[in-house]
Amino acid sequence: MYRIAKEFAFSASHQLHGLAEDHPCARLHGHNYVVVVELAAPDLDAVGFVRDYRELSALKRYIDDSFDHRHLNEVLDGNPTAERLAKHFHDWAAARWPEVVAVRVSETPKTWSEYRP
Repeated sequence: MYRIAKEFAFSASHQLHGLAEDHPCARLHGHNYVVVVELAAPDLDAVGFVRDYRELSALKRYIDDSFDHRHLNEVLDGNPTAERLAKHFHDWAAARWPEVVAVRVSETPKTWSEYRP
């Protein structure tokens, strides 16, 4: 199986509801998010790609237009956790590129969430 991945970044705020009042994520705060989309295929195309990285720029446009410098509580339904973001970006990307196998979302350099069906 061949695998490729491409990384994207955006900055946004959010507030997670349902947590204890003293939990830091219950307060309005922001992150510099990193999104990694992973694609896989058993065979390469005629050029030798799983998929041309250039095609994935559509995900960058979507992230920039809909998520960058936004309040995520106003963008997504439910608490905008890294887990929900990973699933959301996975579903968006998989609808366009059947080779998508996973999406990882990081809120900090030490934490990440992954959605892999």
